[in-house]
Amino acid sequence: MSFDAYLLDWANLLLRWAHVVTAIAWIGSSFYFVFLDSSLEQPTDPDLVAKGVDGELWAVHGGGFYHPQKYVVAPPRLPERLHWFYWESYATWGTGFGLFTVLYLFNAGTFLIDRSVHDWSPAAAIATALAFLVVFWIVYDAICRVFGRREHGELLVGIGVVIAVTVASWLACHWFAGRAAFLLIGAMLATTMTGNVAHWIIPGQRKVVAQIRAGEPVDPIHGWRGKQRSVHNTYFTLPVIVAMLSNHYGWLVEGPNNWLVLVLLMLAGALIRYSFVARHRAAVEGRRTPWEHAIVGTLAIVGLVAWLAPERPRGGAQAAAAPVAYAQVRAVIDQRCAMCHGDAVQQKGVSLQTAELLGRHAQQVYQQAVVLRQMPFGNATQMTEEERALVKRWYEGGAPVK
Repeated sequence: MSFDAYLLDWANLLLRWAHVVTAIAWIGSSFYFVFLDSSLEQPTDPDLVAKGVDGELWAVHGGGFYHPQKYVVAPPRLPERLHWFYWESYATWGTGFGLFTVLYLFNAGTFLIDRSVHDWSPAAAIATALAFLVVFWIVYDAICRVFGRREHGELLVGIGVVIAVTVASWLACHWFAGRAAFLLIGAMLATTMTGNVAHWIIPGQRKVVAQIRAGEPVDPIHGWRGKQRSVHNTYFTLPVIVAMLSNHYGWLVEGPNNWLVLVLLMLAGALIRYSFVARHRAAVEGRRTPWEHAIVGTLAIVGLVAWLAPERPRGGAQAAAAPVAYAQVRAVIDQRCAMCHGDAVQQKGVSLQTAELLGRHAQQVYQQAVVLRQMPFGNATQMTEEERALVKRWYEGGAPVK
């Protein structure tokens, strides 16, 4: 491993570590406040009502009791010290963008581009990838502005966002390598989530704080907008996570209809999250839990499992398949794998240039190229389905190296 590759791996590790930690903090606080806002009950204490408290919740955790309260629009006065929740969002986006830059933008020719999907220059691919982050935010924000306060605004915004995400997914999967496309759509939604925090939620809260401290009437629009974008963020969370995790499953991202797979996975996540959010409110109001959304989301996942399942060999077809000789696999390895695992370059310390080394790493080759379909990364060397099938037969036939 070269020194530059060694430093790049450290940057990858540290950014990934920081990204996961900050994402846990952001998602955790987001989930908690959505739960809290949906679980508040009307106060019965006259003193709380007199102070303007609109909702309260009693909770027990960690050996103590907690009594959070929410005020109508704003409390009559504020203490000097307020706890804000925004650095979790900014840190998550910053570390995530840094990781995307290190892994994909710095290696656009290899990881961002699949020339069998779309043949273009690294500079054009990078510019287009960055445009996805900006353009989707503009489109989403416009949808919220135009339809958000109309009758049935929540439904109209939801339909508009689904259409926008579907179009973006189709374009990404027709322009970029499969892994890059899935990750880019996740980054696009995550950028929109941070945009909500940076451009609506926190600025609105700052305006409310300034109006209270100046003794001015508080405009309720700021609270309404903040809650709207906060709820959208919680619906985006599961789609973003599954788009990020998909990077590890080549069979998921490399199919001919991968854009539809991505859309259905994200839609399933959003429906399941919606069901859990609605459950909190239903519990307070004594209504039944609306599990139908989660059921539809789960059925969508079950449908994907069935749709993407590999064909099973019939009868003795597998046993009757001709054995694969070492020379046949050697030709595939030299053409498709030697670029990263040969004499000159040995990525991840794996070298396959001799029969002995190939035999030693046979299981890894099978797992990465056949089972997970992660290698060649981004299918940069254009490994064919026939070649993957040949490697599969070779490994399952005992991985001969003579």
